[in-house]
Amino acid sequence: MPNPNIIDITDFCAPELDVYARLTEVQLLNREFPEKGMFIAESPKVIDRALDAGYEPVSILVEKKHIEGEAKDVIARCGNIPVFAAEFDVLKELTGFPLTRGLLCAMRRKPLLSTEEICRGAQRIAVLEDVMNPTNVGAIIRSAAALNIEAVLLTNGCSNPLYRRAIRVSMGTVFQVPWTFAEENWQDELKKLGFKTAAMALCDDTLSIDDERLAKEEKLAIVLGTEGDGLAPKTIAGCDYTVKIPMANGVDSLNVAAASAVAFWELRKR
Repeated sequence: MPNPNIIDITDFCAPELDVYARLTEVQLLNREFPEKGMFIAESPKVIDRALDAGYEPVSILVEKKHIEGEAKDVIARCGNIPVFAAEFDVLKELTGFPLTRGLLCAMRRKPLLSTEEICRGAQRIAVLEDVMNPTNVGAIIRSAAALNIEAVLLTNGCSNPLYRRAIRVSMGTVFQVPWTFAEENWQDELKKLGFKTAAMALCDDTLSIDDERLAKEEKLAIVLGTEGDGLAPKTIAGCDYTVKIPMANGVDSLNVAAASAVAFWELRKR
C-alpha cells in the first residue's frame, strides 16, 4: 500500500520546504523561541542516531529512488509526518547541493541540560572555548565519542553542534555524547563538581601530555581553544594544568580537531 504521507514536490516555494531550502542555521536555531528551534539531520545512519536519542522528527525530504531503499526504515520509524519526495535533479536544485544518501530530516531541538546534569558520573570531559568552525566542533565530538570522553561543554562563542555541517562531520555522534553550552563561570562550576582542568596551550611552562599526574586525576576536564588564538590567557590562568602536545620538525601545533583526538586518547580514563 502506498504511503499516504509521501508528497511529490511540485512547488519549490511551498513554505513546508523553507526549513530545507531557505532558512539559515541561525533561523533554524530560533534563539527568540528556542522551543520552536529545529535542525537538519542528513543520511539514514545520522537520522537513526537522532531518533535513538529521542529527537522528534517534523518532516522528511527524500530522493524518490530511496523511498523503498535506504530511507525505508527511517520513514517507517518517523510515523505520521510529511515525506517530501523528488527526483535527484529537483532535490539538488532545491537544496543547492547533492544529498548524502538522498535523505534529510527536519527535527525539533530539545531543551539544553545543565553542566551538572551532563557531567554527573563523568570522569573525562572536554571544554571547547570559542571553537567557531562547525567542522571542528563536529570532528571533536566524533573523537569524544570514539575515545570515551563522556561530555562536552561549549562556551557561547562556539558553533552549535546541531548545525548541519557539525552533525554531518560528527557522523551523528552529537546525538550520543552529552553536550551543552556552559555558563560564564564554568571553571568555578567544574571545580565544585570535583574536576581538575587541563588547558591545551602553547605555553613555555607546561606539562607534557603524557605526564603521569594527568593520568592519575580522577576527574579531568580537557580544555581546547579556537583555531589561531587558542585559549584566552584568563582561561589558561584559571586551569589547574597547562598541557602541550610535543611537536617535531618545526611544527608548532595541530589543528584543534586533530589535537583533541591526541589529547582524548592520551588522557582518557583507562
